[in-house]
Amino acid sequence: MRALARLSAVVAVVFVTFAGSSPSDLSRRFGYGKDIIRGVNLGGLFVLEPWIKPSLFKQWEGDNPQVVDEWTYCAALGKNECTSRLKQHWSTWVTESDIATLSKLGLNYLRIPIGYWAFTVKDDEPYVQGQIPYLKKVLDWMRKYNLYAVLDLHGVPGSQNGFDNSGKRGEVRWQQTQENIDRSIQALVGLAKIAAEYPNVVDAIELVNEPASWALSRQGILDYYKRAYSAVRDVAPSVTIVIHDAFFSPSDWPQFNVPGWSNVILDTHTYHVFVKDRLMLSRDDHLKATCQDASN
Repeated sequence: MRALARLSAVVAVVFVTFAGSSPSDLSRRFGYGKDIIRGVNLGGLFVLEPWIKPSLFKQWEGDNPQVVDEWTYCAALGKNECTSRLKQHWSTWVTESDIATLSKLGLNYLRIPIGYWAFTVKDDEPYVQGQIPYLKKVLDWMRKYNLYAVLDLHGVPGSQNGFDNSGKRGEVRWQQTQENIDRSIQALVGLAKIAAEYPNVVDAIELVNEPASWALSRQGILDYYKRAYSAVRDVAPSVTIVIHDAFFSPSDWPQFNVPGWSNVILDTHTYHVFVKDRLMLSRDDHLKATCQDASN
């Protein structure tokens, strides 16, 4: 990793306990008990975002670049060349030295974004696979240096938000077909199997990152969460499940408190990096703003 600054928090992530969770359930998780969660994202590792590692996209720079996400990156290169370049990226972007440094700095949690295509790719999709051995290598290092992981399904078929961080920038088509939902569940089952393989490292699975409430059915999001909850629980019964608030306001959060659920965390993101006023803040003021957001 070229700079630890690239691992610094670009969003303030606030977790709210829901649905029957208790401090005893979560004694080693998310700040409950004696531990304080100090974590960052391993951004740009398994889901490419041009702003995180622009060197990967340098050859397509210009006023109107056509290669803007992992989908177009792989489409432009073709599967063989894309696989070659991404294997080099996966093996160098995060190293054991990085994990050791993060542990030495006092961090204890890492959120690892990964796309559905690590588990399921159709013939007409340009994505390539091979991420899982590298993911497991990172988890092995995390176990060695006493760090815990949140595995985050960052991109789903059809895109849940139209952002590059979903794997494909543009239209939000995730809920347009049942196949998209089914393949999302397939990817989550894959993550749950890894969580079961690493029970002392993987503390949580996030069911999908930042589904866009403005472009998706509210009921569809809830239905997906309910189905995904059951699918993950069937494979990894004790893992904590994280659901994103889909950018609904706090007054809407009670809708996510589903009867019968346990060990569920609600995740909300308050951005600093893409908000002009907050970009001007000092380091101390960023911290103050984050605490203020949490108190609100």
